Amino acid sequence: MEQKILIVDDESHIRMLIEQTLEELEDDGVEFLTAENGEIALNIIQKENPQLVFLDVMMPKMNGMEVCRKVKKELMLEDVYIVLLTAKGQELDRQKGHEVGADVYMTKPFDPEAILKKAREILELQ
Repeated sequence: MEQKILIVDDESHIRMLIEQTLEELEDDGVEFLTAENGEIALNIIQKENPQLVFLDVMMPKMNGMEVCRKVKKELMLEDVYIVLLTAKGQELDRQKGHEVGADVYMTKPFDPEAILKKAREILELQ
């Protein structure tokens, strides 16, 4: 089964950074999808059904919290694993992230090793 990772961030250099961090997963047949805002991300999630989504919180059109809530609470796509990425590390933000259904909450700047490790774990790749 082909596995897909969706990388969502309104800053292209961050999308690129995450993709570069994970590029060795391409050898395991993982396909990368990207979106620069929440609206596009939601469309891709519904069409492509990625196993894993790295989702920025602060974005135009629809923020990461809204996308996460729609995916988990309205579309009931429980098998889509969502990692919220944000510059805000406050406890309140974490709580909000969990309330909307995020599986994991990571703060920026993130550790590339942690992202790769998390992706391998979720996609069950060694």
